[in-house]
Amino acid sequence: MTTPDNTFHATINPLIKPFLVVQIGFAMVVTIIGIPLAIVWFLGLGRWWAQHYYDKLECQLSDKTLRYRKGILVQVEKTIPLENIQDVTFIEGPILRHFHLSTLKFETAGSSAGQASDMHLTGIVDAHDFRNRILAARDALKQQQRGTAPGASDQQLAALRGIESKLDAIIALMQK
Repeated sequence: MTTPDNTFHATINPLIKPFLVVQIGFAMVVTIIGIPLAIVWFLGLGRWWAQHYYDKLECQLSDKTLRYRKGILVQVEKTIPLENIQDVTFIEGPILRHFHLSTLKFETAGSSAGQASDMHLTGIVDAHDFRNRILAARDALKQQQRGTAPGASDQQLAALRGIESKLDAIIALMQK
């Protein structure tokens, strides 16, 4: 959905709720000590928590930033300037595919491989399309910051070809 101020609000897939219940419940079962908690989790606490978590999820793409908000007790809001985004990786494993979900992982300028503040978006509807929107918005912003219009690169290429032909003519004259 796009608003008049050019902000696109991404839709979050409601299937993220059962995915979160299974993912967290599985982590509890694996710890062995968490098995009693996992029973309570699967009997209803997990569904309640997942619903409230889902209600707080929000993702917005504006002309200059990507903003993601999540959390129940501790709310986290991350904002990434589009000019800092180097790449957007699309991740879809067998469990995510089972729930018709995918994850978008963002590589930003200046981030190291083990940095904990990397942004991962899981559950965006039409994640491929959203990824393309982000990259297109980033490219448009970079073009705008350079002070060139999108068609200016064609003009620059034509000028460079003209310069190349004149240099070839000068070289031909010098070789005579």
